[in-house]
Amino acid sequence: MKQIKTYHHKKILVLGLAKSGVTAAALLHRLGAFVTVNDKKPFSENPEAQGLLEQGIKVICGEHPVELLDEGFELIVKNPGIPYENPMIQTALDKGIPVITEVELSFQISEAPFIGITGTNGKTTTTTLIFEMLKAGNKKPLIAGNIGTVASGVAEEATRENTIVIELSSFQLMGVAAFNPKIAVITNIYDAHLDYHGSKEAYIKAKANITKNQTEDEYLIVNADQNETIEIARQSKAQIIPFSTKKIVDNGAYIREGWVWFRGEKVVAVEKVATNIENILCAVAAAKLSGVENSAISQVLKSFTGVKHRLQFVAERAGRKFYNDSKATNMIATINALTAFDTPVILLAGGLDRGNEFDDLIPYLQDVKVLITFGQTAPKLERVGKLAGIKKIERVDNVDKAVPVAFAYSEPGDVILLSPACASWDQYKTFEVRGDIFIEAVHKLK
Repeated sequence: MKQIKTYHHKKILVLGLAKSGVTAAALLHRLGAFVTVNDKKPFSENPEAQGLLEQGIKVICGEHPVELLDEGFELIVKNPGIPYENPMIQTALDKGIPVITEVELSFQISEAPFIGITGTNGKTTTTTLIFEMLKAGNKKPLIAGNIGTVASGVAEEATRENTIVIELSSFQLMGVAAFNPKIAVITNIYDAHLDYHGSKEAYIKAKANITKNQTEDEYLIVNADQNETIEIARQSKAQIIPFSTKKIVDNGAYIREGWVWFRGEKVVAVEKVATNIENILCAVAAAKLSGVENSAISQVLKSFTGVKHRLQFVAERAGRKFYNDSKATNMIATINALTAFDTPVILLAGGLDRGNEFDDLIPYLQDVKVLITFGQTAPKLERVGKLAGIKKIERVDNVDKAVPVAFAYSEPGDVILLSPACASWDQYKTFEVRGDIFIEAVHKLK
């Protein structure tokens, strides 16, 4: 890592722990800063804070006392989950104290260039695909961010020979100052996290931070099928690399005659795979810009079974293929899943009722032969299923019971897809728990 002197003898407050806060606090301490850590969890229940205290770092736990800011801090490193409306953050900004996230810190110390991936849907899959393609191409990638290891921890170990492939949320991107990836990727933008950002405009502005420091020497891979992403591209100084699932785009990635093309070159054949085409186009563009050979790209796509809970291939039973897309907590994600298949689908859907209807799904339900519903939204999904002309619709108690019912209605060649279009919290603690129950139920089938 770069032995920077930026923080030597500077008073820095790390607000909120979890993995990123612990890593950032320890790193800043090694860089010679006078670090104070403030976390809401009581010290007696906080092993992370206890460990930092043993390293000689000042720790204040149990609350976020605003008066702590009177101690003359020159910087705050904020946990991404803490909203900017938090009184500590608001007071700090009023006092003119800069607030960053540890992603910014990772960029400052890294000897390796970054490939940064953001967007509403598909970030994790795209990040994983890019990492695997670079690895297959012997480019020595490291993976970081929301997937993998804390960014500043990865950056501390990286050398000039590495490339850090990092998934970035809007929360993290709000706290960057100089962060500048060699390649930035924006998969898509839909309404999300508006409770945190306050408006779609603020959400888009946060996403746009991924390219705000890029120059004409860097690249921005951007969705050419969305007005929101096109507008971000217009404001960027980077070289724009568009991708499209709908049209041929100059200087970018697109589908033509069953192949992925990049800058006029036929790269890899795309048979129907359980990975969103948008994700593939993003990953191919980033890999080609990084000098990866077509053979390595093809090798990855042929063997890739998906990230767990994200259109993940689970198993084949008696000619039926099962896919776990429990991460599909909104309609857009379920639409993306449905468009990945051209075979008959038995769809398992339902979950938390957030007040919305599901009419946007109707055009994409044409290949759904059976709809199995569960959870609070079961009646709403059944209504749109009938409007879409699905002949067999059945309600069950939960995901565990949905699997054998779906199998009973299925035939060889069918896809049985868990893609709920809803959050899990009416029945399950997380979408991961929901997906694990689906996987277990598939493996219990006789």
